[in-house]
Amino acid sequence: MRILFVHQNFPGQYKHIVEALAREPGHELVALTINNHPVPQAVRKVLYKPARSSSTEIHPYAVDYEAKLIRGEAAARAAMDLKAKGFKPDIICGHPGWGELLFLRDIWPDVPILSYLEFYYRAIGADHNFDPEFADQSLEGAWRLRAKNAGFLIDLEAMDWGVSPTKWQWQQLPEFAKARTTVLHDGVDTDHVRPSPDARIQLGRAGECRPGDEIITFVNRNLEPYRGYHSFIRALPEILKRRPKARAVLVGGDAVSYGKKAPEGQSWKQIFLNEVKDSLDLSRVHFVGKIPYGTYLNLLQVSAAHVYLTYPFVLSWSMLESMAAGCLLIGSDTPPVREVLDPGRNGLLVDFFSPGDIAETVVKALENPGDYRDMRRAARATVVEQYDLKRVCLPGHLKLIRDVAAHRAPQVASTSATVPAAQAERLTA
Repeated sequence: MRILFVHQNFPGQYKHIVEALAREPGHELVALTINNHPVPQAVRKVLYKPARSSSTEIHPYAVDYEAKLIRGEAAARAAMDLKAKGFKPDIICGHPGWGELLFLRDIWPDVPILSYLEFYYRAIGADHNFDPEFADQSLEGAWRLRAKNAGFLIDLEAMDWGVSPTKWQWQQLPEFAKARTTVLHDGVDTDHVRPSPDARIQLGRAGECRPGDEIITFVNRNLEPYRGYHSFIRALPEILKRRPKARAVLVGGDAVSYGKKAPEGQSWKQIFLNEVKDSLDLSRVHFVGKIPYGTYLNLLQVSAAHVYLTYPFVLSWSMLESMAAGCLLIGSDTPPVREVLDPGRNGLLVDFFSPGDIAETVVKALENPGDYRDMRRAARATVVEQYDLKRVCLPGHLKLIRDVAAHRAPQVASTSATVPAAQAERLTA
């Protein structure tokens, strides 16, 4: 097959898919991207360059859409050059989040498009105004969010099929898009991410830590409200007071990946640490920043309690990886987490907004670790059975690509569901 991948941060979510296809003979793989990251040797990388930057004088609700239009035009012109050189893909696989797919339907009208649908914004029932501490109750906030979906809606109309990583993320889509979207996670390599009784980490002057030590882990790309950093740091004084041998290891940077930026010159990490530092034994709190993947896995393998908190938003890979590593997962009682975590069986749920509930749950877990061994095993089993990369998710993605390229209508959200005839016409025509 000739496959065109479109992703501003390629390979992004396509990493394992591209590596698998590169090992198969007979494929021509092309990546259309703006960032010059390393790619497998079998992939031909085509860079696009926006012709201009965003306008300084523009309606504030249109800023996001204009940025997508600029990137979309640049990607389309690079695609036109590909077409002029004789390249016609059998399928286009792309992420619509940055606008790059906007005009590709017009360049290759009969080529199927398979879109990776990560998140459709909604003013009610998801991340917006979930947290009262950062709420924007104005109508203008809702209008800005609605306008943010403009480019995404164009892509939803143009795509032949979509894939969404979780059922909850699929549920946020408009009804017309749900009907032609498959739910399929990116997958976790459970052969690599697994428990290890021999795991060790070094925590500065604390020395070597190993499984069985009271290590509390909290992992995110950045330490910010969307991922519950403020709730976790507020719970730490009580946890460390009641468990004098416990240590907390926080992985993540000082920037903002999602949501509102911290006030100028500050970080959310420091703002909320300042709030509790006078009641916190900082010698037992380890901010390690961003760490190599191997170190991160070792950290999960020695963890006695792994806390994962999130707004109703995109589910982090780290939550599933923590389960695959055999962690005792303590997760927020929010929809993306509840989709995976069955409380009392493969993990524990806590109130996102209650530092007291978080602290009490972590303390009990540290007091009686033997009571949670079955829960740890069940957590790993959940990921192995439903989210395993090599045996479940990757074969599913490869089949989905082949089906859409061959104009075969795939299945939608559940294994028993079939696509409505009206939606299937687009693929089978």
